[in-house]
Amino acid sequence: MNRETQTGAVKAAMKNNHSNRAVYVYNKTRETFVATEAAVADSYLRRLVGLLGKTKRWARQGCGLWIVPSRGIHTIGMLFPIDLIFLGKEREVVHVEEYVRPFRISKVSLKADSVLELPPHTIYRSGTQVGDQLEIASLRAPQ
Repeated sequence: MNRETQTGAVKAAMKNNHSNRAVYVYNKTRETFVATEAAVADSYLRRLVGLLGKTKRWARQGCGLWIVPSRGIHTIGMLFPIDLIFLGKEREVVHVEEYVRPFRISKVSLKADSVLELPPHTIYRSGTQVGDQLEIASLRAPQ
């Protein structure tokens, strides 16, 4: 595969509907929103890139990135700290890490099926704890 073909494949993957869809994250246990607009990283490329290249401006309240599947993440190359919520298959919280600074590696949780990357202090603001049940659903109506 030549470089031009690779670039075309990357652009096509970035335009994939699954990669660009937005979801909300609601903590059913605490009756509070964790994120009102989270992107979904469910392709190899989106999981690989994650939040790399994003500036602190991304880290505003209500934003997030849901990485599916994932059991752990790193913040190597990131420019700001983040909160992490590790979710099991039924979207129950199995582990949390608050204020993970750049150039760190999170714990790997074998119970986790996905990870939510969130702006710092989101876990504190939402009161999210291990054992809480989250609801994750599309922001857009099905077409």
